[in-house]
Amino acid sequence: MEWEAICLSLRVSGIAVAASLPAGIAAAYVLSRCKFPGKGLVDGILHLPLVLPPVVTGYLLLVLLGRKGIVGGFLYQYLGITLAFTWKGAAVAAAVMAFPLLVRAVRLSADAVDPGLEKAARTLGAGRIRVFFTVTLPLMVPGIITGVILAFARSLGEFGATITFVSNIRGETQTLPLALYSLTQVPDGEAGAFRLCVISVLLAMTALVFSEWLSKRFDRLMKG
Repeated sequence: MEWEAICLSLRVSGIAVAASLPAGIAAAYVLSRCKFPGKGLVDGILHLPLVLPPVVTGYLLLVLLGRKGIVGGFLYQYLGITLAFTWKGAAVAAAVMAFPLLVRAVRLSADAVDPGLEKAARTLGAGRIRVFFTVTLPLMVPGIITGVILAFARSLGEFGATITFVSNIRGETQTLPLALYSLTQVPDGEAGAFRLCVISVLLAMTALVFSEWLSKRFDRLMKG
C-alpha cells in the first residue's frame, strides 16, 4: 500500500508540475510586464486556490469537470476523457492547488529582471520573443526552480481538493496523504502511517536540498 501510494503521488505531482509550468511562466510574465484592464481580477483568480478552503476548490472542480459538468461533460462526450475519480483528476487537482505558488515564485523572479537589459537587447534589433528567450527567461531560472520545487512539494501534500474531486480509491487516486489518512482510520495502522510520515518528511527535505543545490549550480554557471 505504501509504495503504491508513493509511486502514484510522485507520478501525479510530476505530471501536475510539468503540465502547469508553461502556463505558470506565461502567467507570471504577463502579470509582471503587462498592464491591462482587469489585471487585479486576473491576479486574484489565479491566486484564489491559495485562500479558498481546499474542499471548496475540489467541489468546484467536481462541478466543472465531472461527467455532468460544463467542461467535464464536453471532455467525456466528445473526447472520451473522464477526470473525476481518476488519477488524471488527482493531477488536475494538484496542479490547480500548486499553480499560485508556481506563479508567485516565477513572478518575483521576473520582477527582479532589469528591464534595461531587455531594452538594450531590443535596441540591438532583437524581437520581443527573442529577448524573452535569450535574456528574460535565463534570468528567471532561479525563480522557476524555486516555483517548480514549491509546486511539486505542494502537489505531494495535496489532500482536501483531491479527496473531494477524485475520492480515496486505492490504486487509482489514493496518493500519499490519502493513504496516510486511511491508515490512521483503521486498527493497527499506526506503523504504516508512521512510515508514510517519515517518507513524506524525507521527500520534502530532498526537494528542498535539491532546489538549493540546483540554484547554486545555476548561479555558478551564470557567473561563468
